[in-house]
Parts: sequence; C-alpha cells; structure tokens
Amino acid sequence: MSASTHKAGFVNIVGKPNVGKSTLMNILVGERLSIVSSKAQTTRHRILGLINTEEYQIVFSDTPGMLKPKYELHKNMMGFVNLSLEDADVIVFVTDLFENEEEIEDVITKINASGVPVLLVINKIDLAKEGQLEEVTAYWTSRIKSETVIPISALEKFNTERILQEIVDRLPVHPPFYDKEELTDRPERFFASEIIREKIFNNYKKEIPYSTEVAIEDFYEEESIIKIRATIYCERDSQKGIIIGEKGKMLKRVGIESRTELEKFFGKQVFLETFVKVEQDWRKNKLKLKKFGYDPS
Repeated sequence: MSASTHKAGFVNIVGKPNVGKSTLMNILVGERLSIVSSKAQTTRHRILGLINTEEYQIVFSDTPGMLKPKYELHKNMMGFVNLSLEDADVIVFVTDLFENEEEIEDVITKINASGVPVLLVINKIDLAKEGQLEEVTAYWTSRIKSETVIPISALEKFNTERILQEIVDRLPVHPPFYDKEELTDRPERFFASEIIREKIFNNYKKEIPYSTEVAIEDFYEEESIIKIRATIYCERDSQKGIIIGEKGKMLKRVGIESRTELEKFFGKQVFLETFVKVEQDWRKNKLKLKKFGYDPS
C-alpha cells in the first residue's frame, strides 16, 4: 500500500468501570495489555496498544472507568479520560446491559460536543433477557451521538471483529505514528507492575486492592531470566498485615501467581521478589501520586 493511502489514527475506548473495556482492548489488539478483573476501577492509567497491518495502524487507548472523583487519585484517572477525548480520531464508547449515565453526564456532554465519530458498543449481550437489548439500545442512542451501535459479548468474543472494521472505515489517511514493530508505548516495567496489581485485585477483598500500588524497583533482563524486585505500597499498617497474611501466605500466593503470569507475558523465566511498605494516604497526596506515575498532564 502506498503512503498516500495508508490510514492511521487514535481510537480511544471509554466507558464506566467494569463494562469490559480492558477485555475488549485485549481482544482487539490480540495481546493481554490491560488488567482484567471482576472488580471495578482496575485500570488506573491510559494504556496504548497498537494494531499494525500494511494498510493501517490503529493506536488503541484503554482508559480508566469514568467516575465521580472521590480522591486525588480519581481526579488523575479522570484526567487520563479527558485527555483521551481530546486526541481521538474515533471514540469507542463501551457500556453494557446494566449501566446508565449516572455520574458521567459531564463526560457524555464532552463526547457529544467533540465532533469525533462515536461507536456505541453494548457489551454482555450474552446475559440479555427478552427485549432487554432493544431497551438498552434505545436508552443509549438517546444520550450518545453515535454513528453506529454494535452489540457484542467480549467474554465470548462475539461480534468484536465488526468493531475493527467500523474503526478502519473511519480512520484518516495518515502515515504510522509508531514503529510498525511496536505493540505498545508502555515499558516492560509498567506491565510487570500491572500484572502484580491484577493478582492483588484477584486475591484481596474490599478496600485492599484500591489502596495498593505496585512499584518495580529493579528489572534486570538476562538471556534466560528476568529478575524483578517489586514493592507493594498500601496506606495503613493494618493493610500491610492483611497483604502479607499469616506467616506470609497471602503475599507468597500473590508472588507465585504473578510470576506465572509474568513468565507467560515475557516468554522467559522470571525471578520475582515482593515487599510491602506503607505510604500513608498516597491516594490523596498529589506529590505521592506523581511519584507513582499519575500525572496525565
């Protein structure tokens, strides 16, 4: 394909927490780049994933779930969402059969005023009762200015290929923004921390997962092994005790599950050390948030 007809653009996936945005991006990109958990608000950063062919390059962006900020952390997360609306060539708005526009009216107003083509994706249709999909479609089409509605089941990978075609049809003619060999703009350390954070979400209940952050202190890659030293930060001493568990059992479990996933992701043996430290009220402190990489500006 000649440079004069090559397409490229930024496609930003937005929606409320837990509607399946991360699962969808992982399916579209064909790689596991975003955290997937049954708990809401697992994605905290804006994560870019690339699809490259001879004809086009799609720069996908999975964003944190839209919410009303309760902490400084939430404000930073919503900063990533707002940035994604500013540079989008196509917006993929993901909802499901059970969500409404409560708490995100302001963002919907911004989307409708953006002038950017919007694909309205309704997920989890495998759970639909009779007439439910039609009701949900009518609800959202009255609120979002969308060019088309795509009902899908990300879990069953049903109808997800249609999203890709609808995106390609709307991409502008443009040379690639990134090297065609690249898969993401994020460094390996970032994905190591995200994988460990996912295992925390899977193993702890209530507030613990939301109060923790993972920092990769050391990441040494050798020919046959990657050596990683990670610190899990929490907000209180009581949380530290829960994360470590009786005789270190819980932390050991998180370490084993993380190592298994890291070895799958990187394709080689991983030696992982994990430590737990208290960083008082880090979610409410701008300086501490910046230390952990939450600075959307």
